[in-house]
Amino acid sequence: ASRANELITGKRGGKSPVHPNDHVNMGQSSNDVIPSALHVAALREINDKLLPALEGLQRSLKEKSDRFRDVVKIGRTHLQDALPVTLGDEFSGYAWQVERGISKIRSIKDGFLELTLGGTAVGTGAGSHPAFAEKIVAMICRETRLDFRKTGNHFGAQGSQDVAVEVSGALKTMAVSLVKIANDIRWLASGPRCGLGEISLPAVQPGSSMMPGKINPVIPEMMIQACTQVIGNDQVISLAGKSGNFELNTMLPILVYNLFFSIQLLASSSRIFAEKCVAGIKANRERCAEMVEKSLAIVTYLVPFLGYDRAADVSKRAYESGKTILDIVREEKLLDDDELKKFLETLRGKA
Repeated sequence: ASRANELITGKRGGKSPVHPNDHVNMGQSSNDVIPSALHVAALREINDKLLPALEGLQRSLKEKSDRFRDVVKIGRTHLQDALPVTLGDEFSGYAWQVERGISKIRSIKDGFLELTLGGTAVGTGAGSHPAFAEKIVAMICRETRLDFRKTGNHFGAQGSQDVAVEVSGALKTMAVSLVKIANDIRWLASGPRCGLGEISLPAVQPGSSMMPGKINPVIPEMMIQACTQVIGNDQVISLAGKSGNFELNTMLPILVYNLFFSIQLLASSSRIFAEKCVAGIKANRERCAEMVEKSLAIVTYLVPFLGYDRAADVSKRAYESGKTILDIVREEKLLDDDELKKFLETLRGKA
C-alpha cells in the first residue's frame, strides 16, 4: 500500500508537494481496503460470470428433462437394477440439483455487500475522516450499481473472513453436485456397445491415439476435474479463514487466490459442460427399452397380481433360465389379458 501511495504522488524520494501519506493515503489501511476489494470483486464475478453460467447449465438440463420425459429406462440403486424411471426423471434431478445450488449461492453471496472500509488498521477507524466510509461506499454503489453498505462491526469483519468461507462452502456444494451429475452422464453414455449406452454424447475429440474410433467422454471428465479442484480450494479457504489472529487475518492472499480460482473454474467449466456436452446429448431409446425388458427388477410390478412369493419365484426362474420376466409371464400364462395389458402399460410408463 505504501509503495502504491508513493507511485501515485508521481515522485519517490526527495520533496514533493503531494505527500503519499498526508494527501494520498488519507488514513486508509490495507487492513480494511483489501477485504473490501475482495468483497466487491468477488460479488461482481459471481453475478456477472458464475450465476449466468450455472443458470445456462440448469436450463440445458431442464430442456433435456422435458425432451426425455417419455423415454422409459431402468433405474439403478446400489449399482443394481431397480424399478424403471424415465430418462427425463433422471435429468430433472440433475436440473434440480443445479437450481438448488444456484439458490444457495444467491442467498449467501449478499454477505459480500458489507464492506470494512473505515475500520482502518484495527477496526477503530483511527486516522480516518468520520465521513470517509459513508462517502466511499456511496461512490462504490454508484459505480457498481450494487447495494454495498458499511459493516456493522469492523472488528469481526476485519479479524475474520467468515463470509468468504461461507460462500466457498456453497461453491463446494455446487461442485459436489456437478461431480455427481457429470459422473452419471459419463456412466449413462458408457460403451457404446459394452456399457450402459443409454445416451450418446457429442464427440468433441477425434478419438483415441491407440484405439481407432474410441471417443472418450472428455467434457464430463473435465467437469469432474474442475469441481474436484474447487472442493480442494474450499479446504484451503477454510484453513485460511480459521487463521485470523485478533484484529487481522494475514492469510488473505491465499484465501483470495483460491476463492477467485473456484469462482472462475465453476463458471467456465459449467458453461463448457452445457454447451459442448449437455446440449448435444441424445437418448438411445431402443437400448433403454431393451434394458427395461431384460431387467429382473420389473418383477416388482407382478406383486399386485401374483403376490410377493410367487413373483420372487418368477424372478428366480427367469434368472436361472436366462429368460426375461415377460417371457415367463407369457409362456406360463400367469396373467389374463387385462392384467397383462396393465403390466405392459406400467413397464412403458403409461400406467
